[in-house]
Amino acid sequence: MVHLGLGAFHRSHQAWYTQQAGDAAQWGIAAFTGRRPDAALALAAQDGLFTVVERADAGDSFSVVGSIVEAVDGADVDRLAALLAARATAVVTLTITEAGYLATADGGFDAAAPEVAADLAALRGTGRPVTPLGRLVLGLAARRAAAAGPLAVVCCDNLSHNGTVARNAVLGMAGAWEPALAEWIRDAVSFVSTSVDRITPRTTAADLEAVASACGYRDSSPVVAEPFSSWVLSGEFPAGRPRWEDAGALFVEDIEPYENRKLWLLNGAHSLLAYAGQVRGHATVAQALADPACRHAVEAFWDEAEANLPAEGLDVPAYRAALLARFGNARIAHHLAQIAMDGTTKLRMRAVPVLRAERAAGRTGAAAALMIAAWLDCTAQLPPAQDPLAAGVEAANALAGTERLRALLELVDADLAADAAVVELIGGLTGRVAASPAPG
Repeated sequence: MVHLGLGAFHRSHQAWYTQQAGDAAQWGIAAFTGRRPDAALALAAQDGLFTVVERADAGDSFSVVGSIVEAVDGADVDRLAALLAARATAVVTLTITEAGYLATADGGFDAAAPEVAADLAALRGTGRPVTPLGRLVLGLAARRAAAAGPLAVVCCDNLSHNGTVARNAVLGMAGAWEPALAEWIRDAVSFVSTSVDRITPRTTAADLEAVASACGYRDSSPVVAEPFSSWVLSGEFPAGRPRWEDAGALFVEDIEPYENRKLWLLNGAHSLLAYAGQVRGHATVAQALADPACRHAVEAFWDEAEANLPAEGLDVPAYRAALLARFGNARIAHHLAQIAMDGTTKLRMRAVPVLRAERAAGRTGAAAALMIAAWLDCTAQLPPAQDPLAAGVEAANALAGTERLRALLELVDADLAADAAVVELIGGLTGRVAASPAPG
């Protein structure tokens, strides 16, 4: 297996599932970093081994994961190409963040993105692509040239129809570079959709000390995660795959209901807590959930989301109850500032679909609109979190009143920004969370 996006979540999720597979001894992951080589350098120094700390209310448990057999700087595109050209490579998994797919609001490929032009210039010349997408396309070209056969690309990012988004992105980049390569990809590469779920906060120095104290060894790269984990997959694996079902992974024909349940209920609530919680002075998910104003906002949003999910098969009430318990785990310090990153992209996936569905059903969508309003409030009070459209956010914040509101909405969804009723709704909700009485 090859993985793009070596980080804490990949190690607590896909690498962990691969370690638990019944045929784990037959599989190894070559994991490539994204922007920086640091994670690869640290893991390579300990032969890819790392500790997963499962942090429950009752205490911690520790396990060593050895499924990553090679940790590589993402800039090493020659090694990536060599691995993808090898017939033994069967699966490519991706955690490159929602922004990494260079997608338009409807899930298509944004050919006008400046990153695309830069990568295409590199692919057409003697340079090296810098985005994960460009690097993957270069690797697939090497596989085609080596006649190494089919393989599966598995998207593990929080996007609706993420397999389709990944397919559109890869085909868009490949087609703009070499149309014949895009045709080969259509025939030889499957794109698997997944819904992934495991809260994985950023590792701290205290976590390193906890591992050293409990386990008796020094691990530079442990990862902390909640005990809960979920992986739902839909698609074909033409060259084979690990037996992830041994670790609880679920393979289904129709993944969309599972995707939406996760994106709206878990990720949507996370975004709402990230923006509303920071506005109200909180730092973690558990702190924000303990604030009645934030808790009420989440419950109201869940009511709207649940009204637009299938009633059968998803057991939404139990899922909501489990989320409250997971979010309330104060020993998992899931920082709101981390969740708040890439807000323009995340809101497009988490708030906008529910708002549209509610309004199409003749309801206001006020709870989904409040998530966007809380983001507006947060961007006004705090420096913009890491965001692909950060420059646009800063420019919009230099405006005032309705002009500012429309400019910020334009970055999230142009149709919403053009809908006077939605603009009025969101405008009326700005400041609402901050104005609620303080807890206690």
